[in-house]
This record gives sequence, structure tokens and C-alpha cells, in this order.
Amino acid sequence: MLSEVLLVSAPGKVILHGEHAVVHGKIALAVALNLRTFLRLQPHSNGKMCLNLPNIGVKRAWDVAMLQLQDTSFLEPGNTTGDAAAPTSEQVEKLKEVAGFPKDGTDPECLAVLAFLYLYLSICRKQRTLPSLDITVWSELPTGAGLGSSAAYSVCLAAALLTACEAIPNPQNNGESATRWTMEDLELINKWAFQGERMIHGNPSGVDNTISTWGGALRYQQGKISFIKRLPALKILLTNTKVPRSTKALVASVRSRLLKFPEIVAPLLTSINAISLECERTLEEMASAPAPEHYLVLEELIDINQHHLNALGVGHASLDQLCQVTMAHGLHSKLTGAGGGGCGITLLRPDLEQPEVEAMKQALTSCGFDCWETSIGAPGVSIHSAASLDAQVQRALDGL
Repeated sequence: MLSEVLLVSAPGKVILHGEHAVVHGKIALAVALNLRTFLRLQPHSNGKMCLNLPNIGVKRAWDVAMLQLQDTSFLEPGNTTGDAAAPTSEQVEKLKEVAGFPKDGTDPECLAVLAFLYLYLSICRKQRTLPSLDITVWSELPTGAGLGSSAAYSVCLAAALLTACEAIPNPQNNGESATRWTMEDLELINKWAFQGERMIHGNPSGVDNTISTWGGALRYQQGKISFIKRLPALKILLTNTKVPRSTKALVASVRSRLLKFPEIVAPLLTSINAISLECERTLEEMASAPAPEHYLVLEELIDINQHHLNALGVGHASLDQLCQVTMAHGLHSKLTGAGGGGCGITLLRPDLEQPEVEAMKQALTSCGFDCWETSIGAPGVSIHSAASLDAQVQRALDGL
């Protein structure tokens, strides 16, 4: 068992192109978003396991001795590699008992604690005694906005617990600001993170935890994930309209529109697939020799896809407003994720002056939206030295 403090971070994600079409067998392009979730793990000898999630107001502590006495045989004793089947409803019920939650507890706070307990008990029970730890997780990502915040949480937990229990080595050398694990260790982190995601979402695709583990960009089609090898440095403005939506209801509405008008809607899905392919080709060209015309292509693809998504019925007045405000500044936006509100992305060209970006952010904020200037293709899960974290992150992890 390691005795040092561990500081880990993992990125969120956005879908560039392919949302909704991916449900019908088409390609989706997902990229790591440089808004990150940070975790601090501090070993203790106080006999307590403390979990602190300031973003969602969770502060829980358990006696390690009490957890040690729990019958955790339901966690599949043979599973040390994260290859388990999805947690059964019986396992979830047992974990709710351990956590002291009611049987019908399904709110985000409850699910976050259950995912933690599942990973802690599964990964750490190979130790002679369960470790006393103080774990704080804080995120730059808004929750429930389709930006992979739960996957970044699961990835951070899996990486930190596996490293603390020495199931994988700590890759950090003295003084390095941020370090990655080996490919083999990342595979193990990703498998366990997927188990955490299953606790939270039931039946996730695996895209969110994979992009958070590896970073960069990937394409997803019919359950198959492949990485886009090279990616140019692209800046975006991410906007959260803060309009709540039901992904399930939006997916169902697209399906019913496809059944009602197959000859109209099927070509839209085929066209969205072609947009994803053209975007991937353009990004790969840009990675080797970026030129201004590449940005024009990306902007056109954004506009066409946004119109298609509106035609599928997943637009919203708030997203129209986002597109109008950014277009007034000569910039191009589309929804990302389920639509019906939620988030949108705006491509920021390199020739853009900062005052122009600030004016646009101010206009969007006055619409009641939240904005973040960030980049895509961020590095995946990393371990940090304390000195490399900025003051805001340090304060958040200190609970200030």
C-alpha cells in the first residue's frame, strides 16, 4: 500500500459529430475536453474511509473496520482485472445497504457514492486490511450536461485506487509535473472505470470512460472504438444553455421520426455519417499541415450538421440563440450530445482576437448561459505533482 498523497486528473468529452446518428449504426467522433476532474487521495491511519465530492455536496465517512466486516463476496472474488459482468441489481442493493441508502435511491449523489464503494471494495480487498483513505474529487465539468463528468470521476477513482493499492505502479518520477501510465496499465484503469460507469448508468457505451482514460479523439460505430491517431490543436468555446433535457426522450423522438418518414430521415443520418468522415479526414490533414481553408471546411460541417440535427427534431430555442449570438461574431456553433438544450460547441479560429472572444462570451452569459474557453484533444488520465496544480484546483481539493 502506498503511503504518499496521489493527485490524479482525467478529462471530460464532447461529441464533435454523429450524435443521434450513432444510435442508428453511424459513426460518432468524440474528443477529450480540456475541462478536467481532479482527485486527491491521502492515506491515513485513522481507521476511516472518507469521501468528499464538493461539486454535488457529498461528504461521507465509514469505519474501515465496519466495511471489513461486510460480506463482500457478492463482488465476485475472482475478478481482479475489471473484466466483470455488469453489476447485478442484487449487488447494487447490497452496496446500498453498505452505504446506508434507501433501496429506491437513484439520485446522482447516491450513484456517485455507490460507484466509489464498488471500486474501493473491489480493488482494495486484495489488501490484508482495507486502507484508511481520504479522497476528494472536484471537477471543472458541470454534471448532467453530457460532458462525461461521471466517466472522468470513475477514471480518476480507478487510477488512484489501483495505484494506491499497487495493482499498477506509480508512474511519477521526481519533479515531473504530469505523468501518464503505460498502455497496459491504462487498459486496466479503463476496464475498472467502465465498471464504475455501469454502477452510475447501467448500460453505458464505454465511449466516455475510454476517451477520459486515453485522451485525444476516437470514432465509435456499432460498439467498435478506434482512435484518431493525430489531432490538430483546436480551441473551442463550450456553452451550457442550462436547459435540462431527457436524452432517452430525445433518442425516442428521433426513432419515431425515422419510422414515420424513413425516406426523409434515413438520408439525414447517412449525411451526418458523411460529415463525421469528412471531419475526420480534415482533422488528419490539419495535424500534418494546417491551413486556413481547413477551418472553413470545419465551420461548414458544423453548420450543415446543426441544420440536420434541427431537422431530426433535437434542436431547441436556446441552441438557436447560441448559434445566432456566435454567428453575429462570425463564428459557427452546433449542439453537442443529446440536444434539446444542454451544451453547444463553437469553433475558435486561430486568427480570432481575444477581445472578440470576450465580447461573445459576455453576450452568451447575458443570455443566462455558462461558457468555457477550452481546447479539445486533451491528454487522458494523468498523475500530477502538487506544485503543477493551479491555485484554484488546490483550493477546491482543500475544500476552501
